Amino acid sequence: MPVAVVDIGTNSTRLLIAEVDRSTGAIVELLRRSQVTRLGDGVDSGGSLSEEAIARTFKTLAGYRAAIDSHECEANIAVLTSAVRDASNGGAFAERVREDFQLDAHVLSGEEEAQLTFLGAMSDRTAPTEPTVVIDVGGGSTEFVIGLGHAAGFHASLPVGVVRMSERHIDSDPPVPEQLQSLALDVRTILQQGLPAEERASVKWGIAVAGTATSAASIDQELDPYDPARVQGYPLQLGTIEMLVARLADMNEARRRAVVGLNPDRAPTIVAGMIILEQALRAFALEEVEVSEHDILYGGALRLAGIR
Repeated sequence: MPVAVVDIGTNSTRLLIAEVDRSTGAIVELLRRSQVTRLGDGVDSGGSLSEEAIARTFKTLAGYRAAIDSHECEANIAVLTSAVRDASNGGAFAERVREDFQLDAHVLSGEEEAQLTFLGAMSDRTAPTEPTVVIDVGGGSTEFVIGLGHAAGFHASLPVGVVRMSERHIDSDPPVPEQLQSLALDVRTILQQGLPAEERASVKWGIAVAGTATSAASIDQELDPYDPARVQGYPLQLGTIEMLVARLADMNEARRRAVVGLNPDRAPTIVAGMIILEQALRAFALEEVEVSEHDILYGGALRLAGIR
């Protein structure tokens, strides 16, 4: 019987319905959906989830609930991350997710989010023999998990996300250079303070998951339509990310919405996302990361199946 995982993030709300082989840990996707819902709009400045953002998210969850029912899933989990953690009304929101949509909602701590992300990123993968960092750029926070093999070690959830940083630094369209410099400096400072130098120095390889990284891989390949098979495992160069920062920051939002390979709904925050990803690679002195489609959704599916 399939299981369902819903990831209710700061910027997007996603669904995975999958069969999990409990003996091998192999995951077969039956359905995967993603919708930019911007649940975290205004949380950084106002401290609470807005009624408009909640309504957008609940509309998406209603569709996901129907899909879960149609697949007769034996178990489900909804993971709620940075925006809900930080919002004053996050607890009430989580309770409504449980009651209105019959989802097993969990507001994850930064540590739990990091562990599930690492678990997902390492699924269906030969265990690396050198310390590897998994980088998950989200809407409100970015998770960093350093591990060896399939075991996660150091992890940090830092308050740099595409929605949070866009709201904090970008208030013109297109952004002006001073705003981009301020955003990059803010991110760089937070990463330097939150990621110990000895942990950064140990890393030899990187894996980047979630929407910013997959968008970068898709734009670089000019994928239309989006093709997960061509994104999974794509080698993303630091130089490519730098080029994308310059290219996308030079456009207004309307032009970014027309970029081949970019989901138009990500156009408002993609510049901040690329800057965060660029600074993350620089923090670990990486010239390249591997992009992975396997993230917290896979981690949640494995956890539901009782694996790791």
